[in-house]
Amino acid sequence: MSADLTRNFCIIAHVDHGKTTLSDRLLEHTNTVEQRVMTDQHLDAMDLEKERGITIKSHPVTMVYRAKDGHRYKLNLMDTPGHVDFAYEVSRSLAACEGAVLLIDAAQGVEAQTVANAHLAFGQKLKIIPVINKIDLPSANLDLCLQQLEDILTIPAEEAILASGKSGIGIEDILEAVVARVPPPRWTDYPQLRALVFDSLYDPYRGVISYVRVFSGSVKAGDHMLLMSNGVKSEVKEVGVFTPKMEKRPGLTEGDVGYLVSSIKDTSEIKIGDTITLAQRPAGEMLPGYKEVRPMVFCGLYPVETSDYEKLKAAMGRLRLNDAAFVYSSESSVALGFGFRCGFLGLLHMEIIQERIRREHDVDIISTYPSVVYQVVKHGGEMIEVDNPVNLPDPGTIEEIREPTIKAAIHIPNTAMGDILALIMEKRGVVDHTDTLDATRVMLSCVLPLNEILVDFNDRLKSITHGYGSMDYELGDYRAADLVKMEILVNADPVDAFASIVHRDKAEGKGRELCEKLADIIPPQMFKVAIQAAIGGKIIARDNVKEMRKDVTSKCYGGDISRKRKLLDKQKEGKKKMKQFGRVSIPSDAFIKVLKTN
Repeated sequence: MSADLTRNFCIIAHVDHGKTTLSDRLLEHTNTVEQRVMTDQHLDAMDLEKERGITIKSHPVTMVYRAKDGHRYKLNLMDTPGHVDFAYEVSRSLAACEGAVLLIDAAQGVEAQTVANAHLAFGQKLKIIPVINKIDLPSANLDLCLQQLEDILTIPAEEAILASGKSGIGIEDILEAVVARVPPPRWTDYPQLRALVFDSLYDPYRGVISYVRVFSGSVKAGDHMLLMSNGVKSEVKEVGVFTPKMEKRPGLTEGDVGYLVSSIKDTSEIKIGDTITLAQRPAGEMLPGYKEVRPMVFCGLYPVETSDYEKLKAAMGRLRLNDAAFVYSSESSVALGFGFRCGFLGLLHMEIIQERIRREHDVDIISTYPSVVYQVVKHGGEMIEVDNPVNLPDPGTIEEIREPTIKAAIHIPNTAMGDILALIMEKRGVVDHTDTLDATRVMLSCVLPLNEILVDFNDRLKSITHGYGSMDYELGDYRAADLVKMEILVNADPVDAFASIVHRDKAEGKGRELCEKLADIIPPQMFKVAIQAAIGGKIIARDNVKEMRKDVTSKCYGGDISRKRKLLDKQKEGKKKMKQFGRVSIPSDAFIKVLKTN
């Protein structure tokens, strides 16, 4: 099939606006998947995706469609995630396409991620096909959606297609619009092979499998390929397309989206965004790849069993291959042993990676409290970056600490305005301006410290707005703040796993909360043990671990009270001596419980 009859497009939208369900209908309509093997959310292959009802990874699939003009077209579709933590997946999928189907929920209207994904597609100069989905819902408001399409996204309302992924309305119209409006593959006239690696995974039997979009030239089994970023050469063992399972083909030509199995076995040799060319006739210049992504959230990951360290290291290497936004480096902790400092795009991203390590690689892990990267300016003007509270320099050498901020666009119903403003103030945020979207919804543009939104901000936003609030954000600049390092002392010894950088005004509340949790979780000791939160040398909160009480007077039946007093004094002296020389052993499950509750 010639490149002129090939169309590459993806489906982009806000979370839960029906991208994967619409993909199911497209697969059915083009007979790509037989009805007897068809399942709901067919392209969501991961167990985690099916359980949570969200898309985590982009899923490519090749369909063949006979259009009304009589031609048979090859359609390469990519279903993309909607959550803000996986925006990097979306940008990679867009780079391999010429068009995008932008879904808008007929009941919800234009949401925060709808705007963000539309801007990503505009930035890549893709042809956008707007689709109003879920028009069969009783609460659908088509007039409002078409108005928002013009006012917020500046897309003409007459271009919109009305559809329902659930009941199959408008599927034919969408396929015809893709054929008519999306341009044929670009850059096909380049003389040499150039294929963009937009994803990859590790197979224990076949090695590294690269997902590629071929822009020019062709590649087949037996060819010798060259990775242009690092000069690694390898033999191509197999090529094929996704239908949506991997299906072997004789070769891939310009415009095709498929997979490529090579003799590369080391996961670190192939990078997402790299260009593949032929070793005999290499291309002169690389394809524009992806901008380097910077992790926003860091935490320590440690194996519960120290013998699992190498297994954890191998698991991370394979996940890194499949997810370029995940980074890690080795570190060690006095309390937890050897582990890794890991960087993520957000909390959901962190949660998904941890769950994949447990399920796919069978390693039980502990994670420390999440933190962000701070800029520390020392006296003399030297600036260092700190992603682990343990590495914060001595307070006497610090001139100021700067924390990262985010620029957030929060879409909420009018009725929740007061409560959301109170939440933003509680999180030390500032509202720049508000925009009225329609009669019932407003958009708040605000600046918030990244550290404050890490744990519970999104949950509380959804709770206050009864599920109707949504947020999209991007990293802003660094701003100076009154930040301090809070340590937790157990029997006067600092425990590095619980150290954190907090705002001075909130340190006492957080310290008291952590001390109470630890005092409940650490089992009773032979003597009273103090759990203290400290800033520098100043104790700001304290709780005690219960002590075991043995009844030493149980053998005394009545008689003189001085006998009992003598035994109790002897016990007291023993506990005093034990306190001077004794050490508190904190069980590993105490770390797991505290860090999980946090």
